[in-house]
Amino acid sequence: MLGTDGVEVTGPAGDRYDEILTPGALALIAKLQRELGPRRAGLLAARARRQHELSAGAMLDFLDETRDIRADPSWRVAPPAPGLVDRRVEITGPTDRKMTINALNSGARVWLADFEDANTPLWDNMVTGQLNLMDALDRKIDFTSDEGKSYQLRPDAELATIVVRPRGWHLDEKHLLVDGERVSGSLFDFALYFFHCAGRQLAKGKGPYFYLAKTESHLEARLWNDAFLIAQDALGIPRGTIRATVLIETIPAAFEMQEILYELREHSSGLNAGRWDYLFSIIKKFRTRGRDFVLPERNAVTMTAPFMRAYTELLVSTCHARGAHAMGGMAAFIPSRRDAAVNATALAKVRDDKSRESRDGFDGSWVAHPDLVPVCQEVFDGVLGDRPNQLGVLRDDVSVGAPDLLSIAETPGGITEAGLRNNISVGLQYLANWLAGNGAVAIFNLMEDAATAEISRSQVWQWLHNDIRLAEGPLITRDLVERLIGEELTTIREQQGGAFDGAKYDEATALFTEVALADDYADFLTIPAYERMP
Repeated sequence: MLGTDGVEVTGPAGDRYDEILTPGALALIAKLQRELGPRRAGLLAARARRQHELSAGAMLDFLDETRDIRADPSWRVAPPAPGLVDRRVEITGPTDRKMTINALNSGARVWLADFEDANTPLWDNMVTGQLNLMDALDRKIDFTSDEGKSYQLRPDAELATIVVRPRGWHLDEKHLLVDGERVSGSLFDFALYFFHCAGRQLAKGKGPYFYLAKTESHLEARLWNDAFLIAQDALGIPRGTIRATVLIETIPAAFEMQEILYELREHSSGLNAGRWDYLFSIIKKFRTRGRDFVLPERNAVTMTAPFMRAYTELLVSTCHARGAHAMGGMAAFIPSRRDAAVNATALAKVRDDKSRESRDGFDGSWVAHPDLVPVCQEVFDGVLGDRPNQLGVLRDDVSVGAPDLLSIAETPGGITEAGLRNNISVGLQYLANWLAGNGAVAIFNLMEDAATAEISRSQVWQWLHNDIRLAEGPLITRDLVERLIGEELTTIREQQGGAFDGAKYDEATALFTEVALADDYADFLTIPAYERMP
């Protein structure tokens, strides 16, 4: 489908797509792409250069050229925006119709409406997700499921505040071309929501709010800030109306927290400790640097590891010194209706995790399931009382240096055959679902997203390429991993029975093998995965 003025929609048309892919919305995407696309390309090239330097032996540190920003005690971010003053519980999830209603009704203060890691970027998902957000704001989203269950929104005053997470800078939207080139997935997701929903949100007394994923530098944050300025000016909305929370989920960004807040200060609503992608980033950045940078198996790495404590405490102290919210990490557990013992153990871990975050000064935290909202709220209620946040907890006691953030080798835990098998099984199951259009997948009582698959395949790659032995003795080799892939696939087939989709698991196995065992490491598995879908 050919658009106008160099804009071409190559994806198929669908029901009500014309309500989202309007001439005005496409024009805003084109404007952003033309003005910011070259800078985006330059920043992605800078990522590649930094990776080359790290692989050659360089080390991360705080930036000399921005020392004055860190040393200046006077600047602050914008005050909390309406609907973002109290964020003690935030729920995350994709923007399908059922999730939209359940998340808004969940009792959480904020819903992270996800077009990124909990979403598969099928063309239909990207467009209908925008429709669902628009319909929710218009209160036209009530529906009845095929099973006859009715879903409808509670009164506006009881609904969570919507905060949209666009895709990261590294991802394209292949179904929309501007001047013959794919547009940035980030700008596509941001512009469509902003164009259609900014006014709707303002009419409800809130505003257009965003979570920014996979940021690696303050220059990437500056690019976002410029996108906000362009979009606000284009629609005649006052500058500073947009607010954005940046996920500090890459190890380079951990060294630029203050600078990221500074670049976005007019539009900033804080930082988030995106723990799973943070682990993925550490593995990725230092994947060839030997045993000192090899993490234990995924489930053994907890938030009490020294490098994780340094990261989270620095995030809280940095945010509160600048008047910004500090948001805690994900509780991914899915309560079981069948196993009370599993629930009791998992809920105790969730409570411990949220208690640590609340004591550390976080202003709120994430959950992946509505049943966890009461647990998280109870913990933060106990610390906050009638206060909406902990911005007054300045954590002047925190002193974190580069060696603390990089103390990977001090992480307790081992690498076992069970851990290797878990990485393989979770990776295969997640990718089979992802390729089928589902980006938020329940696996072993956890709600997994793309970050889980990234850690799983990256650990396998790192262990294989750094001559790591299992605790049981065997060296991790390609032959061993391929054998275990076959065995885990057999187990999955037996467990799923008639629901097993052989074709999707063949695709998932091929993709997992490619990104876990290839000589050349793929920066993001979602990039080759995206090319496999229509």
